[in-house]
Amino acid sequence: MGLLTFTINVTLDGCVDHQEGIADDETHALFTRLMDESGAMLWGRVTYEMMESYWPAVARGDEEAPPARREWAVKLENKPKYVVSSTRKDFPWTNSHHIAGDLRMGVQKLKDATPAGVLLCSGKLATELDRLDLIDEYKFLVHPRLAGHGPTLYQSGLPATRQLELVSAKPLRCGAVAMHYRRAR
Repeated sequence: MGLLTFTINVTLDGCVDHQEGIADDETHALFTRLMDESGAMLWGRVTYEMMESYWPAVARGDEEAPPARREWAVKLENKPKYVVSSTRKDFPWTNSHHIAGDLRMGVQKLKDATPAGVLLCSGKLATELDRLDLIDEYKFLVHPRLAGHGPTLYQSGLPATRQLELVSAKPLRCGAVAMHYRRAR
């Protein structure tokens, strides 16, 4: 069984708005490495649609992009992508698959079938999966910014505090820190 790892950009005040992070070659290389180490990506519908609206065009060369972003896009194109949605059924982007029905069973089945692990990259979905006790690790890129707005990490709350064990912390040149935590069980 593979691990389910939640990864996201977050500011010091908890904002997870994708426009608030520092998007440079080093941060893109970090997320490319995380994707390379995983067997599949897991998103909610909103994240899927945001990604689908831009990255396939970068992978095809239809959008100008620096080399680090193009590398991410090409690898993302080939990576299996799983989407949880109760409102959308059709996911035409290459290697995209729909998880429907019981969330716990669908995601557990994905974890069981993906020994290299699954990289979860959607904040709202992470909250639901954490409530179901399915997340094993957290890899946050903490940006040296105070956004002063939301959405925020775990905005709708959890039933109890999660105890985490620090695995590693690596500062980047831009001032962000890559934090890796494991669930304390």
